[in-house]
Amino acid sequence: MKITLEDSLVFHLLALFVLVVFYSIYLIKQWTQKRRGIQTMQIGRRKDAGSHRVETLMGIATVGIIPIQLLSIIFGWSNLGANARFTGFCVGLMGDLIFLVSVLSMKDSWRAGIPDKDKTKLVTDGIYAYSRNPAFLGFDLQYIGVLLMCFNVLTVISTLFAVLMLHLQILEEERYLIVTFGKEYKEYSHRVYRYLGRRKG
Repeated sequence: MKITLEDSLVFHLLALFVLVVFYSIYLIKQWTQKRRGIQTMQIGRRKDAGSHRVETLMGIATVGIIPIQLLSIIFGWSNLGANARFTGFCVGLMGDLIFLVSVLSMKDSWRAGIPDKDKTKLVTDGIYAYSRNPAFLGFDLQYIGVLLMCFNVLTVISTLFAVLMLHLQILEEERYLIVTFGKEYKEYSHRVYRYLGRRKG
């Protein structure tokens, strides 16, 4: 379905809305934790080379995608029709909602990156009873949503890179959680899937 200039402007604003809501959630959570003396940003603090490398690349991917998304919105770089763009808005909004619920469920245990010294709790209730990584799922849905709204070569490449690096970060975090929480985390990971869903019984 072909879209008019007026429709295109609406989709630009909707894409911008998805981004503003998502990063507002992130920054507000970080600010509220800082007020309580909690250092949210832990990316790249681990000393082991594997974790440090993955977190550094993840940081580059997740920060680097933002200007690409914004430029795609501002200049209207999109090759898809209205139906795909509206689907993208719904997917992006779902990502915002899942991300919000996940950071609220984590309370003061939420960190960006693997904590080096902080002691946090293993959260397994709320949305974490249905996904072991809902915050990352929220990131992925937001990226895919904006990709559908602003589909071009740059957003495709940056989205694929960001989603890949987030997945590698999940694998690093799983290793850390097994060492930190042992049997409790192993039992949890048998009950709940990495991204979405849980086993019966």
